[in-house]
Amino acid sequence: MAANQPILPEDIEAHRDRLWHREPELRIEEVLGAERFIESVGFCSTMTDSRRPGPSLYIAVCGRRDAHMPRNVQKDPESRLTWTIKDEIVKRGRVYYGKLRGSRATFISRKLLPHFNAISGLSRKQESTALSQPAQRILKVLRKEWEMATGDLRDESGVHDRSTFTKAIDELQRVLKVGPSDIVYQPKFTYIWSLSESRFQDELATTIIRDEALREIARAYLLGAGLTWRGELARVTGLTNPEAGIGNWALVDEGFATRVSPGVYRLNESL
Repeated sequence: MAANQPILPEDIEAHRDRLWHREPELRIEEVLGAERFIESVGFCSTMTDSRRPGPSLYIAVCGRRDAHMPRNVQKDPESRLTWTIKDEIVKRGRVYYGKLRGSRATFISRKLLPHFNAISGLSRKQESTALSQPAQRILKVLRKEWEMATGDLRDESGVHDRSTFTKAIDELQRVLKVGPSDIVYQPKFTYIWSLSESRFQDELATTIIRDEALREIARAYLLGAGLTWRGELARVTGLTNPEAGIGNWALVDEGFATRVSPGVYRLNESL
């Protein structure tokens, strides 16, 4: 465990073991199990290990709470399996995948996607002022072509500089406009990029009030975590501390959670 992570009560760790598949008998071994896991937790990171809080596909593949990413991931069977499953999930398009705030690769269930969009998404009217010019050019091309490989998209958008293109793609992912729809390895490695609305039109068109979105994101996390430490929800989701606080306090107000101490919230034991 990382030095800056708190020591949690054992009953909370055991709760996380069950809900986050940190037990050998619950380990994820194939794509269908991974999709069910993502739907059950609402959202999870892809390749984080025990040094970061929150549900993680890699940890669920390992099936243990102390999973630690090795230096040489190419030769590690658990890392390779996680990567393979991730690629299959992206191709199938049953759950959302992209880099959110903090450029953290995250899976989001269809049920929770409208809530993340309410926090991070942009309307079309906001795009001209909120997005950089390179991001706008990439988005314009994809709205015409719907999907395109990285090299072709750079050429068509005129964003030829690799660093500028990567920053623009990450920018579009953070506001849930664009995401990978496939990963191709032959004849050379490339991502296929597409509009998020091409797969998740209904979810991204759903209107959610911001406070409701914060509450439901907090609920999804607390259900799996059992207890959230100070700053934990913000760190896992990329929300600001005030945003996380609004979500957690809403759960307290409805009796779903108990405030143990400042910034610390526990799932109501009567649930």
